[in-house]
Amino acid sequence: MALSQIEKWLGPQAKELLTHVCKTVPKEKLHVPGPDWVDRMFFPSDRNIRVLRSLQSLYNHGRLSHTGYLSILPVDQGIEHTAGASFAPNPEYFDPENIVKLAIEGGCNAVATTYGVLASVARKYAHKIPFLMKFNHNELLSYPNTYDQVMFASIKQAYDMGCVAVGATIYFGSSESRRQLVEVSKAFAMAHDLGMATVLWCYLRNPAFKTATTDFHEAADLTGQANHLGATIGADIVKQKLPENNGGFKTLKFGKQTEKMYSSLSSPHPIDLCRYQVINDYMGRIGLINSGGPSGENDLGQAVMTAVINKRAGGMGLISGRKAFQKPMQEGIQLLNAIQDVYLCKEVTLA
Repeated sequence: MALSQIEKWLGPQAKELLTHVCKTVPKEKLHVPGPDWVDRMFFPSDRNIRVLRSLQSLYNHGRLSHTGYLSILPVDQGIEHTAGASFAPNPEYFDPENIVKLAIEGGCNAVATTYGVLASVARKYAHKIPFLMKFNHNELLSYPNTYDQVMFASIKQAYDMGCVAVGATIYFGSSESRRQLVEVSKAFAMAHDLGMATVLWCYLRNPAFKTATTDFHEAADLTGQANHLGATIGADIVKQKLPENNGGFKTLKFGKQTEKMYSSLSSPHPIDLCRYQVINDYMGRIGLINSGGPSGENDLGQAVMTAVINKRAGGMGLISGRKAFQKPMQEGIQLLNAIQDVYLCKEVTLA
């Protein structure tokens, strides 16, 4: 994909996003994605041979094969946001086979979804695209609604149907997060023992994180610390929302912080905010994939912008679901391909 097309998708902010020079931690200090990623990052680690093979199969699939970057289709919204609300814009995705087809036709590295979706088509597709089974979820049928992640499936079930990786969410900041930390840490250890890679959704959940003027659920300092905790419990890849602001620790007056976190390690620029997330992932040793966010107006432009910010910050890719599956399949494929084109474009460089 030509740089001119990416500039067109980005619109008026193209020049500023594509020419920004990082004002914080320089790129030379980062571990940057590349074709030899598994060898460089995981060969010296404690990951066993089967995990290395699973990671390599993940990085060697789809349009981004052998680049060190990832494009993943996640569809667990049938549980996380209710199936009716999630699939009403495009009811064909009530059929789980179409979820897998979208990931394959869209050139993704993997499909990340629930045990039920993958189990229903595993024998037909597990050898055609890497499976990533999300094993915990926040179900929305209990009343009143609560925000907790509950184990829906076992690591053994993922292993038995040929998954190369498992995924989980921890709601950092919630009263349930300490229990979730223990559950997920144990599950990730078992997944590694069985030879599967691990991906952690490092999300924040606490009503106190949202003030009258600012939602700090997407603050760089808070999400960066969530990423750091995710890396600590054995995640091979962390998923995080793109940061929208900073200063959560300062404003909410909790945790530990120093002024250098905001002056030397970050700035208000979106690429610098995302760079702060990357450096908290062990200076990039644990790859950062940012989420694509909800579907809305100008999804294509928003997805491309997120990909540019992630790549230029030192991230590893995008995991985009609703922007893709809440459209006709061909439009979803085009959006996924546009994201991938950013990572394939050599002119979009590390800031």
